[in-house]
Amino acid sequence: MSTNERNGREPRSVYVRRRLWVLAGFIAVVAIIALVIWKPGSTSDASPRESPRPQVSSSPSPTPTATPGAVADCAEDDVTVEALTDKDTYAAGELPQLSLQITNSSDVACSINVGTAAQVFTIKSGSDVYWTSTDCQVEPADAVVALEAGQVVASAAPIAWDRTRSTPSTCDGERPAVPAAGASYHLTTAVGGFESETSKQFILG
Repeated sequence: MSTNERNGREPRSVYVRRRLWVLAGFIAVVAIIALVIWKPGSTSDASPRESPRPQVSSSPSPTPTATPGAVADCAEDDVTVEALTDKDTYAAGELPQLSLQITNSSDVACSINVGTAAQVFTIKSGSDVYWTSTDCQVEPADAVVALEAGQVVASAAPIAWDRTRSTPSTCDGERPAVPAAGASYHLTTAVGGFESETSKQFILG
């Protein structure tokens, strides 16, 4: 009989096996708890991740609105057109920059064609017409837009007048220069059939 048996104590190998089983059981419990708490795709605070949302561009809407939909056409009393130049007096050789401004003076939205096909710039001196933008226009285009009530819009880019007299028959050749040295001219504009009520005067040096 061994010493351990005489003393009523179990062999050392039995203690080792028991401790290994206890340790294995403890590891299994920890693993189960971890699987329950730490789900795939979870953060350390057990909060699920949000799926990434598509990024949406927040660009301002164009002015005026490019899709009029069922908006009624602008009437004669709804729209005010104004002729504009960047200066009142131009030095010798300086080219006038011509533009226009449109105002919906009514209390409801209306649609209007503001494309280059619907724009007309006319320059006069006295009763003599010196230049018209439609004489030699290239690739005119339509652009029907909706003007909100009270909305004011202007030309996206001005037209540079080359200080020459225009006629439809001189588009491909050299055109004569208009008088300068203090000569006064008047610009009128029209858009979609609506004409400016007043002209814009300017002087060529």
